[in-house]
Amino acid sequence: MPSASFELPGLTARLDKLVYHHGGPSLPPGQPHAFVYFITIRNAADRTVTLLGRKWVIAHADGTSLVVEGDKIVGETPRLAPGEQFSYNSYHVTGCDARVQGSFHGVDEHGGHIHVVLPPFELLVPKKS
Repeated sequence: MPSASFELPGLTARLDKLVYHHGGPSLPPGQPHAFVYFITIRNAADRTVTLLGRKWVIAHADGTSLVVEGDKIVGETPRLAPGEQFSYNSYHVTGCDARVQGSFHGVDEHGGHIHVVLPPFELLVPKKS
């Protein structure tokens, strides 16, 4: 049985920037709003960690939700020694406002299962004037 995952003090994730893009016909019907987000995961802990995957829960204002989880982070398994960070960007398309909660999981240099929680953030579709 795998050991429980714990939050490693000093390992943090933050949203650096969120950019709205109205993609028009290039986006799926019913999801004309794209949000590009930029995230940094910083290791200020006392040990090296390897990030193996992520989980996102996206609660849309229309009452639907989407759970996205899987191996790797944008195709990578970042290994972060103390003092190092990993930054990346990705996107989400939607038809309405949404609230995003995310986390990343992996292992520390001792084989302990760790995770880091990204503070929730909002995807707010600009109102037409």
